[in-house]
Amino acid sequence: MTGRLYGVGLGPGDPELVTVKAARLIGAADVVAFHAAQHGRSVARGLAAPYLREGQVEELLVYPVTTETTDHPGGYQGAIDEFYEAAAARLAAHLDAGRDVVVLAEGDPFFYGSYMHMHKRLAHRYPTEVVPGVTSVSGAAAVLGRPLVERDEVLTVLPGTLPADELAEWLSTTDSAAVLKLGRTFANVREAFDAAGVLDRAWYVERATTDRQRVEPLADVDPATVPYFSLALLPSELTGPGNHPERAEDDGPRRGEVVVVGLGPGQRSWTTPEAAEALARADDLVGYGPYLDRVEVNPRQTRHPSDNRVEAERAAAALRLAQSGRRVAVVSSGDPGVFAMAAAVLEVAAQPEFADVEVRVLPGLTAAQAVASRVGAPLGHDFAIISLSDVLKPWDVVLDRLRHAAAADLVLALYNPRSKARPHQLGEAHQALLEVKKPETVVVIGRDVGGAEESVTVTTLGEFDPDTVDMRCLVMVGSTQTRVTPSGQVYTSRRYPG
Repeated sequence: MTGRLYGVGLGPGDPELVTVKAARLIGAADVVAFHAAQHGRSVARGLAAPYLREGQVEELLVYPVTTETTDHPGGYQGAIDEFYEAAAARLAAHLDAGRDVVVLAEGDPFFYGSYMHMHKRLAHRYPTEVVPGVTSVSGAAAVLGRPLVERDEVLTVLPGTLPADELAEWLSTTDSAAVLKLGRTFANVREAFDAAGVLDRAWYVERATTDRQRVEPLADVDPATVPYFSLALLPSELTGPGNHPERAEDDGPRRGEVVVVGLGPGQRSWTTPEAAEALARADDLVGYGPYLDRVEVNPRQTRHPSDNRVEAERAAAALRLAQSGRRVAVVSSGDPGVFAMAAAVLEVAAQPEFADVEVRVLPGLTAAQAVASRVGAPLGHDFAIISLSDVLKPWDVVLDRLRHAAAADLVLALYNPRSKARPHQLGEAHQALLEVKKPETVVVIGRDVGGAEESVTVTTLGEFDPDTVDMRCLVMVGSTQTRVTPSGQVYTSRRYPG
């Protein structure tokens, strides 16, 4: 008969948080194993000390390295793998001899615990039982006195060893978070909280539940003082301000704001990090329904979709939400200042009743830029952007501007080229352009660029067929300096003949 392997969680640091079952198994074991750095002092052994008995065999498993600096031929990972294999062999010898082995683990054995490496190597060979423990995250939340998550909120647990930009992306899209493995990674972690826009409500907890515990706002911590046994906590925001006595005096009524953001023209990677941060921080998202559908659902947020023809009403609704203390993101496609919601919001915000509301506009990648990038650099020289929609301006004004821009030999990016309600107007615009530009003028048609149905066509003004275009297209008409290379790329020369 072989012995039995136990992975026993000891909780976050308070000996009284060791479970009754863990204490019983520690006292009954033939062998107690625990990990330590090269100094040989084991936190786990210290927690288990009240439950040990005389005559037990103790196996001290000393890590060969605690940083990635090593002379091992296999590098850090090679050194660690070799250590785990040797440690597992030592424990297997006891199990083969019929001895029960308890492997101690701070917190929970399966929560970033060292025990799991023994489990992966031994559990398929010997009878095994894992005894859960109170995690460091639970201990930190208890010490802080703030709930981790409420109702439909999402908790994300992250290792501090991730790159700062990756951590920031996770932090900006979750309701609550815990970041472990601090120490040398602390500066990187704090940078990520700052980049995600949540540093102001994040907390630092060190050695939770012990007599050496330390709790501070994350922004105030000196990186030089941070040990490995610490974590950064982003607690539930639903609890509201003032629930922790150390923070209550700093919190006043929250001031709302309106941020107008552009998602870019298509794929998610074209949304800027600044826009993504604003979307993640928002309490309310306001916008045209199809644009809101492009934003990932967050149950913490309230969505206010509307029709595309009610821009002033949409802007007023957003401003009133902000007056009530809400953070509001008004969502546009492309860039919010290019035929989008920024102008509408600012026009309504100029009214006296909204004088107290802060409005910010964040730039976005435009459809013109996206289409241009797909073929090369047609916007390499002077250009004009014109909307062919006559919803907010007369059609004769559109044609007049089109003729003047064409006569100025500008490259033209034509937005809203053709809808079901005005199918004839693009044909009229085409004829107006042919009055000024040569038939061999380069034309680029980009449809759903960045989306699932993307297509890009390069043709000429003479060959251009308006019937192939719809509202998901952007039409780009070149100047006399626009060229197509032998490989099919398009550019507009910056060297103008003179």
